[in-house]
Amino acid sequence: MIVLKGSAEQFGLPEGSPYVTKTEIQLKMAGLTYTKEPALPMASPKGTIPFIEYDGQVLADSTFIRFHIEQEYGVDLDEGLSPVERATALAVEMMCEHQLIPAAGYFRWLIPANFEKGPAHFFDGMPDGERQAFLSTVQERVRAAMMARGIARHSEPEIVALGVRCMKAIDTLLGDKPYLMRDTPCAADAIVFATLAECMTPFFPSPLRDAAIRFPRLVAYVSRMMDRFYPDFEWDAGVGAAQKAA
Repeated sequence: MIVLKGSAEQFGLPEGSPYVTKTEIQLKMAGLTYTKEPALPMASPKGTIPFIEYDGQVLADSTFIRFHIEQEYGVDLDEGLSPVERATALAVEMMCEHQLIPAAGYFRWLIPANFEKGPAHFFDGMPDGERQAFLSTVQERVRAAMMARGIARHSEPEIVALGVRCMKAIDTLLGDKPYLMRDTPCAADAIVFATLAECMTPFFPSPLRDAAIRFPRLVAYVSRMMDRFYPDFEWDAGVGAAQKAA
């Protein structure tokens, strides 16, 4: 039995981490039975979530978990795609992971109001006397990591511009198809969906969210993926309310 170690339902999403969402959906695509347990990143051999436990072994990182799924169980999550389509799907996956997720993460972690209502609660179990100082340290570490990655070196309008550029590319590639590359999801749909849902959740107000919900095809795509892989989750991007407010 595979045990998926990750986050939990939170922030208006069925899973708080886009990378855990990616792995969970790929497990579902492969038709594999698994259980899911919450875990902190420091419990992982690579200091990140997700990681999985199986047959007494531990494997971390969503990409290497995908490799394991495909190799161990004889599954091709991109079955039916041509070599060019596989390359395109990988390029979109990398775009999400290396630019759009950091943009969304900036507004989740480095906007004080969003941090306080969201990530700060990861540490609610700490003694009150230690928690506030620790939260300041955590935020500075996240800021330093985002500076090193480059995203925090930009102004907020610039970050939104980078995010919108990515979303325009996804919207163009998606076109009138139900999923990214074809009529059924491929591996990249897992992270594309997870990233867009992170951008769109009403839980974290931001100009990036405002931009994301202005793409009707992307809003419909997220709802379609949510219905397919999390049918019991009540997803509401708040598009109607946002449009009325605008």
